[in-house]
Amino acid sequence: MYSVEADKSKRLVVISAAQRVRDILKDFAPGFRVLADFRWLQSMDTAAARHVAEMMDALAEKQVASVIRVMPDSHKDIGLNILSQFHYGPEIQITTFETLADALQNLVKESGGTSEGMATHDQ
Repeated sequence: MYSVEADKSKRLVVISAAQRVRDILKDFAPGFRVLADFRWLQSMDTAAARHVAEMMDALAEKQVASVIRVMPDSHKDIGLNILSQFHYGPEIQITTFETLADALQNLVKESGGTSEGMATHDQ
């Protein structure tokens, strides 16, 4: 199960778990933002690093502008910062927040609008 939310008008993709990122990004223009929600992450097998790296590569290929991560417990960071160094360029802004509320507040502040109207795609 995963959830990907997309709002083209706000140029925002929200990924709650990893799958089918390339399909979701197909119609996105460069310069969009991503909110990666790791609130429910308890642990992750090291084999998952390959899949996370593939997602990062897909986002970089589509020229993501920024990645906002929600990681309540920094001890559960499974090496995202290290992977980011290899799969994102220096032009991609990465910010990590402890709470979803803080991350959403940052997104609203960046966009100068509201967080309403996001479409949801669950699988």
